[in-house]
Amino acid sequence: MLLPFKGYVAGPLVKALLEAGLTVHCAVRSPENEEKVKHLVDAAKGTKGKVKFFKADLLEEGSYREAMTGCCVVFHTASPLVLNLDPAKVDEQLLDPAVKGTQNVLRSAAKTPSVKRVVVTSSVFGMCTDAADRFDEPDQVITEYCWNKTASRTYNPYAYSKVLAEKEAWKMADAQSQYKLVVVNPGWVMGPGLKVHPTSESYAVMKLVGNGGLASGVPAIGAFVVDVRDVAKVHVAAGFSDKAEGRYVTVGHNTSMYEMFAKTMAPKLPDYPLPKRKAPWFLLWLIGPCVGMERRMIWRGANVESKVKNDKSVRDFGIEYTPLEKTLLDMFHQCADGGLFPKVSKQE
Repeated sequence: MLLPFKGYVAGPLVKALLEAGLTVHCAVRSPENEEKVKHLVDAAKGTKGKVKFFKADLLEEGSYREAMTGCCVVFHTASPLVLNLDPAKVDEQLLDPAVKGTQNVLRSAAKTPSVKRVVVTSSVFGMCTDAADRFDEPDQVITEYCWNKTASRTYNPYAYSKVLAEKEAWKMADAQSQYKLVVVNPGWVMGPGLKVHPTSESYAVMKLVGNGGLASGVPAIGAFVVDVRDVAKVHVAAGFSDKAEGRYVTVGHNTSMYEMFAKTMAPKLPDYPLPKRKAPWFLLWLIGPCVGMERRMIWRGANVESKVKNDKSVRDFGIEYTPLEKTLLDMFHQCADGGLFPKVSKQE
């Protein structure tokens, strides 16, 4: 087993593999940094699995070969996410690293005889940029057959990087016979990781919710949400199930930010400054760019119902997605316990 290991999504996957009694090779930049790998070492305790660390760099050609040796499945979960992206350096900072990292992993897999399957973590962004994209699809629903046609270098370049990287993965897989490629396409990943990840966008949003940053109102922008623990389950199935084939939409709930934070969480957490109403559209239009929301995204996504089908993951893998309330509350309490915002005692 091998994971080009990186953070929030990969952590619960490592735990699931360890609990299955497997040996997990984790490729990291600094295996000697005990603080960064401690949560994985702790995850192995009490399981029949083993975790081993190997030094590797996503963009260094051939650096994964040692870690892959003897492994039968490769999980490629790493992808660059640049928080302060320079619009003039989109290719240099984001697009090129996403594609080159994928190329590096898949070239090494093709040269490693023991590797028989590669699971690439892509995203629903590979299929759509926002909820409004569904109007251009048959039945106005996003499925595994859809490819994102609206993301670009100037509009949601992160989504565009996922499209380019996944298309490159399929191109390379089709040109070889060493391994079988399966792709997991998660939506907006929420829920408790193995530890709090303050730099994760998901945790940043939950921190904003918990400290009252959205108390005046939350936008009714469509969202495709999945629990990080369910993402791990789909990855494991994609790696080992005989039924695994092609792409897998990994989304538990078609919802909206308003439904998530105001309707689902606020009634359960009355002593926290959570939002209780929708943010007016015009106000969102004005302040959106100040909080990282493109006006085009606001215009396209406000009050648009999201519709993404997860039938394939349910049918092939028997996945039962975690209830939205549990996903959000478990993560909220982890954030409170981890000090991301002041904790209020005696909550439900």
